[in-house]
Order: sequence, then C-alpha cells, then structure tokens
Amino acid sequence: MSDLAIKVENVSKVYRLGEVGTGTLSHDLNRYWAKVRGKEDPYTKVAEVNDRTTSSDSKYVWALKDISLDIKQGEVLGIIGKNGAGKSTLLKLLSKVTAPTKGVIKTRGRISSLLEVGTGFHPEMTGRENIFMNGTINGMSRKEISSKLDHIVSFAGVDKYVDTPTKRYSSGMTVRLGFAVAAFLEPEVMIIDEVLAVGDAEFQSKAINKVKELSEKKGKTIIFVSHNLRSVRALCNRAILLDKGTITIGGVVEDVIDSYLTPKINNSTSHDISSLITKCPKNDQFELLSIDITQGGRHVSKFDSGQSIELHITYRVFQPIHGLRVYFDINDHLGDLLIRSFHDEKDQSLVSRISPGLYESKASIPGNILAPNKHILTVRASIFNGKAFIPEGINLPIDVQLNQDIIRSYPSDVIRSKILPDINWETNVS
Repeated sequence: MSDLAIKVENVSKVYRLGEVGTGTLSHDLNRYWAKVRGKEDPYTKVAEVNDRTTSSDSKYVWALKDISLDIKQGEVLGIIGKNGAGKSTLLKLLSKVTAPTKGVIKTRGRISSLLEVGTGFHPEMTGRENIFMNGTINGMSRKEISSKLDHIVSFAGVDKYVDTPTKRYSSGMTVRLGFAVAAFLEPEVMIIDEVLAVGDAEFQSKAINKVKELSEKKGKTIIFVSHNLRSVRALCNRAILLDKGTITIGGVVEDVIDSYLTPKINNSTSHDISSLITKCPKNDQFELLSIDITQGGRHVSKFDSGQSIELHITYRVFQPIHGLRVYFDINDHLGDLLIRSFHDEKDQSLVSRISPGLYESKASIPGNILAPNKHILTVRASIFNGKAFIPEGINLPIDVQLNQDIIRSYPSDVIRSKILPDINWETNVS
C-alpha cells in the first residue's frame, strides 16, 4: 500500500430486509458461531441481488457484492449510480460506520466523512462545541482545533450562529458547517456523500474549489458521491459506476458517465423498448402501450443532425383524467436538460378532462437543433402537478451524427455547443 490510501478486497455486504439483525436470536447465534469458527455467514447463501424494481421471497440482499478497489493517495474518485446501487453502503464501509459481511478494507491515515446532513453533530450542542468535539474525535488537540476555528466558521458562513445549538440550524447551514469541519481538520481521506446538493450555488462553488485545493495542493484523497454529474466531472480524475451492488465500469470520468447515461438497449428494435414499458407501474387510469422513434420513417441506430426525428407515443386512458400531460425530455450526455416538450403545447384543450380511449401523440423534433453527441430522450406521463404514471421515465438513447451535407467549418472535430441551429450569416464588404 505504498501509494494507496484505501484498498478494498472482495468486499460484500448483506442486509436483511425489514428487521434489525436476522430477526431471531437463534439466527443471530448462528451467524456469530460461524464467525467465531472463521466460516462464511450462513445467510449469505440465500441472499439475492439488490434489485429494488423486482420482488422476491428472500429476506436477504447483497447491498454490495465482491467489490475490489484501489484508491491512490491524492486521487479524487467519483462514485455514481442509481438510487439503491450501493453507493452509500460503500461509503459507510469505507468510513467504518459498519463492517463488511465479507472481505477486507485497508486504509491509511485519518478519515473524515460527511455522509448525511448533521452526521457527527449533537443537536443540543452549539456549532462551536460541535467543532471541538469533532476535532477531538479525529485526534486533534484543543490547540490545533482553536487555530483552525476562525477559518472553519468563516468558510461555513455561520459566524452569527456559532454559539447557537445546531438543532436550530437549517439543513443548508448544517451542511456548510459539516463540510467546513471535515475540510479544515485536514484528514488524509475525505469522504463526501450527496449532502453538498443541499447547499446553495455559492456554497457548492466554494466547496468544489476547496476540494480541488485539498487534492491538488495538499495531496489529500477525496471520495465523492453525487448525482450531479457536472460536479463529478469537474472534481474527479477517476470514477466508478455502481449497479445493483457491483462495479460495472471504472476509469476515465467521461467514459463512466457516458456508460451511466446510455441505457443498454438498441433503439432500432421495438422489443427492447417494450420490455422497458412492461416495467412501468400498473394503475387503473393510464397505460403506456408503445413508443416508436424514427427518422425519415425508418428505425436507425444513428440520427442525422440535419433531419427531423419523429416520436410516436401510444397509450390508453381507462378513466377520465383531468390534466394529463404526456411529454418528453432530451438531456445531453452530462444529464443537463436541453429540451422539454408537452403534448398539449399546441392544443390547450388536451390538458383539460381526457375521456377514456386509445390515444397516439406524435412529436417531430426539427433537424439542425441537436449537436452531434449522445443524448437521452426520456418519455414521461403525469397529471399536471400531481401523480406520475411513469415515475422514472422511459429512457431512449439518441446518437446524433453531423450531417455531412451541411457545409460548415470547425476548428476541431469536437462540437462544444449543446445545440447546433442552422444560423444564416451574411458578411458584406464596404
């Protein structure tokens, strides 16, 4: 481990659903006896993959399964994945909040964690008292903590409230102080969960700059989990993608993000889209039947940037619905929203009461709008300001290629703009 801050070797974590422990004293004793004898936990044999979208009879799930990972000193590692993929569980294991069911984790140096809003803070203690308590827990002397106190309070922006119990703090103030404490106590390894999203834009910018400073100038190791892919891209020099408790890809940040955002389906076949539709929650009001996406009347694997893209959505309404909205989003490869369009934009009567029946909504996305890149088109349906019929949406990849018939000159082969409108220029010489 000469140049490693953390080494994770074949780590797995099993959780029992619905109860603490195994649920019975005899089962707990069975697990303890197996551990004493150096045997495998007997209940790992019946554990299943942690897929939150499916039901099963097993009460045990693998929150993590055979994770191996080397994290170098001074590295900024991003961890991304869907909700329930195992990201927070991995961070808790690295922070030693909980122990792995199987495997070994080796760490070097002091670890500071910011896992949840208010983690490590006592609500009845003031901000000042919590700073000293956290510093003491991390092995710092009172003199060391005092020397950093003003910097912590100033960075967090809680000067006025530093002697107020933290139970009076807003979630944003708590995160500010928690991050400042974790950053200025300068651990060798700093672990940050999604909590930075609670802070405002100004604080997020300060936090990102501070993380860069800790990594680049002071050689600290940072492990960063976030759904904000732009922050992951700005901060991290390596990333891993977790899915159902396993690492599916690791390496260059852009490649990992691209793998995360691009569903593993072929949009040229209706069979795969149908399999996604069948996973939509069932209800007695609305049913999504089919989605068809074409260009020039044909199913294609790559879309020409100069031609329109046609979208057909077929659905059935079983009961009268007031305020039904069928719509789609188009996001770029970093997850930023480029286009959102509703089926009632040209006909406001469609947002009123919809009668039972079979419907088809068609949309045409004009050519010369999307820049050559990989995008995600997400189909959704919901009641206006109410119930979502497709909670997570149906995600379809759109790989847009530059129209070779359009005569344009670019200084490089990288299109940096997110949209590529066909703009008319005219230059006159006088």
